[in-house]
Amino acid sequence: MPTASVVEAIDLVKTYPGGRGRPDVRALDGLTLTIPAGTVHGVLGPNGAGKSTTTKVLTTLARATSGAARVSGHDVVLEADAVRRSIGYVSQGTGADPLLSPRENLLMAARLRGLSRSASADRAAALVDRFGLAEAANRGAGKLSGGTRRKLDVALGLVGTPRVLFLDEPTTGLDPEARSAMWAEIRRLAGEDALTVVLTTHYLEEADRLADGLTIVDRGRVVASGSPEALKATLEGDTLTVDLVEPAVELVRSVAASITALRDVVVHVEGPAGRLVARTDDGPAVVGTAIAALQAAGVRHGAVAVSRPSLDDVYLQHAGRSWTSADLASTEVAR
Repeated sequence: MPTASVVEAIDLVKTYPGGRGRPDVRALDGLTLTIPAGTVHGVLGPNGAGKSTTTKVLTTLARATSGAARVSGHDVVLEADAVRRSIGYVSQGTGADPLLSPRENLLMAARLRGLSRSASADRAAALVDRFGLAEAANRGAGKLSGGTRRKLDVALGLVGTPRVLFLDEPTTGLDPEARSAMWAEIRRLAGEDALTVVLTTHYLEEADRLADGLTIVDRGRVVASGSPEALKATLEGDTLTVDLVEPAVELVRSVAASITALRDVVVHVEGPAGRLVARTDDGPAVVGTAIAALQAAGVRHGAVAVSRPSLDDVYLQHAGRSWTSADLASTEVAR
């Protein structure tokens, strides 16, 4: 596995004006990360965590309020042109002209990159073939399926043969089959092309399946980093999860604290319901004790489950809230 860093960010802060008397929004709050060359690196976080802002700073589309970053050895502020020449970028929304065919979009992108007419035609043809776009190559991009359109977006990001490809939420809105196909293509890019892929996502399974390394972000800060397996391995034992009905948070915490086999207890509310999540050395052995204690205290509960550690558990451990509740909170803020 290559170890040379191709992306580095140090203490990035990005503040947006609140407007109309509202406080400023601190999208990045001292974010630091390092990404080795030739890997798929996931920047993982719920909606609103700061992932897209991080990508915009690293791709020169936004300037940090403070801090520093380098991509492919170039400072993103002082050497912005050199950074742009070394990267490809696929945003959340499509970058293709809906009135042009995939082939025409690729030709135009190549010409904008400075390739000659003949070189542009060769590059477009190679990418049409590589991404299986031949059948759709002469149809308007606006008429393509979601999965085919995202293939075209990734192809457009590769026109300039970049060293680093930034993919911002590349599978959002895709059906399971199209998402699986995109995952396979991302792995192929890193494996066959020795390309560094920086993937921002809020899908836990996507990060677990694809990423060699992860930077988990919450509220603009890095809360954990490492490989998916290494991060999960830091949580010893099992995870006990209890769905709560009309939870009395302090009461549930008190009951959980009385059970000596439980540790790292978190109780959170999701709408009218809630959930108790705790770590334990032997999940099956403590289930009966936990249920009996909750019932004796008059705590109404639903399903009780025991599982091995997941990335959701890692996030909960470091951020103090579940992935679902963080996503819900960011959605409410967005509204």
